[in-house]
Amino acid sequence: MTKKPSNPHDAYAREVLSRAADAASEIRVNIDAELAARIDFDGMVLVPGSFVTEDLRSQYSDVLYRTTIDDRGAYLYILIEHQSCSDQLMAFRMLSYVVNIWRRHLDEHPKPEVLPVVIPLVVHSAHTGLRWTAPTQLSDLIDLDDSARDLLYRYLPRFEFLLDDVAPLDITALRARELTPAARLMLIMDKIGPGNPHLGSDIMEVVDELRALLDGPSGAREFDILVTYLFIVGDVSVTDLQPLTDRLGPRAKEVVMTTAERLEARGRVAGRVEMLVELLTVKFGPLPSAVTERVQVADADELHLWARRVLTAGSLTEVFA
Repeated sequence: MTKKPSNPHDAYAREVLSRAADAASEIRVNIDAELAARIDFDGMVLVPGSFVTEDLRSQYSDVLYRTTIDDRGAYLYILIEHQSCSDQLMAFRMLSYVVNIWRRHLDEHPKPEVLPVVIPLVVHSAHTGLRWTAPTQLSDLIDLDDSARDLLYRYLPRFEFLLDDVAPLDITALRARELTPAARLMLIMDKIGPGNPHLGSDIMEVVDELRALLDGPSGAREFDILVTYLFIVGDVSVTDLQPLTDRLGPRAKEVVMTTAERLEARGRVAGRVEMLVELLTVKFGPLPSAVTERVQVADADELHLWARRVLTAGSLTEVFA
């Protein structure tokens, strides 16, 4: 069973950054041109999975790409940080993720003599606007006074991650970045979307970027992903977005209407799921995790059938027979 994204921020970021061109544009703006010229961005291959532990996926999203630097194997790792404040231990967390990337590499390439380089990038994208203040170097987390640090310098791990602190940037600064439309809009929507009662008017500032996104090769799908995110995290309705769709045309209007209808239907299903789980628990006691998971991925017809069976069934087996 495919694991559902833990939150809308994670789902949106992973959808965008799982496209190599969008991820590459974010990496390019954070490294110097000489290094960028030596990375094979055209040969980037997405590595499935996440290195973030389950308990932290409400705060972070990550993607990993395999590629080459000067024809040598390399990995590019991007972690999007959604918290409103800096993670003081991020340098330690990133080192553990890099080590796990190497562990996976070793599992796939037994008996290597060297390890591939991993370029780690943290994107701090909190919509609160608070700047990143935590250390980016692991050695700064180690509790030593300056004199002891000098004496122990050779024995301290030297690890540092790249930081893209977009939280304090305004829309004008983000619009000026050399990113793909999808990557640029991901950062902008993460800033202006959550809980914004003026989103319908604020979004008009990026109408040109939205038109470029919609006119792209997969424009309708990418626009749907963006609109889905806004409906989930923003205080916005179809009516609020009408000035935008009037500017973008009937294709955009169709996507907005279809997305709204789909989310409304999903909301009704979610309500049925919650009710069925409650009925099953009342009648049969605490449910096995397998039963809960089965209910959560069921369609509307299955939920209707099982809800009717609960009334007369003597066991869970009879409900799901």
